[in-house]
Amino acid sequence: EQWEKNYRILVKFQQKEGHSMVPRGYIEDGINLGRWLNALRKQKKKGKLEQGYEKRLEDMGVVWDVLSEQWEKNYRILVKFQQKEGHSMVPRGYIEDGINLGRWLNALRKQKKKGKLEQGYEKRLEDMGVVWDVLSEQWEKNY
Repeated sequence: EQWEKNYRILVKFQQKEGHSMVPRGYIEDGINLGRWLNALRKQKKKGKLEQGYEKRLEDMGVVWDVLSEQWEKNYRILVKFQQKEGHSMVPRGYIEDGINLGRWLNALRKQKKKGKLEQGYEKRLEDMGVVWDVLSEQWEKNY
């Protein structure tokens, strides 16, 4: 069966890479594994993924909400930065673990300005000491 063939390819990927975060365009043995996983994520979201499949995929470490998982990863990097530096004023070009943390924070500032940042995220960032208006903060500090 095709599902089992795809699952075996996923198992091989997970064993080789140490995770199940398959890139969207990843192809192996003629199968676009990333597209297959995204289709399964959509099925799960609609409540249409067979539970046996869901359990097997979860046991493999498949992440259902990729964006949320990425946000949490970035947040953990921010926590590390804050603990190390004593503040959350991340320089724009600051990169750690392959993530441009400064760019990520700037994107979140823009979301907040437009009223599009999820409130739970906003509160967690404020608790970390994230400054929303960097120019105002610098002005206040200097004068």
